[in-house]
Amino acid sequence: MKEKTRCAWARNPLAIEYHDAEWGLPVREDRVLFEFLILEGAQAGLSWDTILRKRDRYREVYDGFDPARVARYGERKKAELMADAGIVRNRAKIEASVLNARAFLAVQKEFGSFAEYVWGFVDGKPLQNRRRGLGEVPVRTEVSDALSKDLKKRGFKFVGTTIMYAFMQATGMVNDHVTDCFRHKEVQK
Repeated sequence: MKEKTRCAWARNPLAIEYHDAEWGLPVREDRVLFEFLILEGAQAGLSWDTILRKRDRYREVYDGFDPARVARYGERKKAELMADAGIVRNRAKIEASVLNARAFLAVQKEFGSFAEYVWGFVDGKPLQNRRRGLGEVPVRTEVSDALSKDLKKRGFKFVGTTIMYAFMQATGMVNDHVTDCFRHKEVQK
């Protein structure tokens, strides 16, 4: 049986599982969008493989990525997170996760949902790209620039344009599966 053709970055079993089951599928559930917002910020300067390995622990210690609970984290909880080797122990990223939870709740209140807000940047439907290879995939776009700028204005941290483009790819706001990847057409539907 012939091996499926995948995007070049999906090279190990964990990345392949993530690529095949999640990456690029449109996400419109606020809790999942919050999870990706926190994880993409935690990934800054690291590999996504590192975050995938730590993802289950993040789900545990971040209360299932419930933004209302994370928004209430105080100094004791932040100290516990800093001491947990199962996640990325970076004080700025941990502080940002709490600030982002508070800003996330404010966006929900203003727009009815975070999904309504974030998907507005792509007119409610995924941008369908036709990239032939990994070298054609940009690290940022005008849309990620605009999203990043607006999030920063709203008080979010670790939401630079490159981080936000990765967020857009992960949550299906853009289809960046390369055209010969078996998932390109599946995600397009």
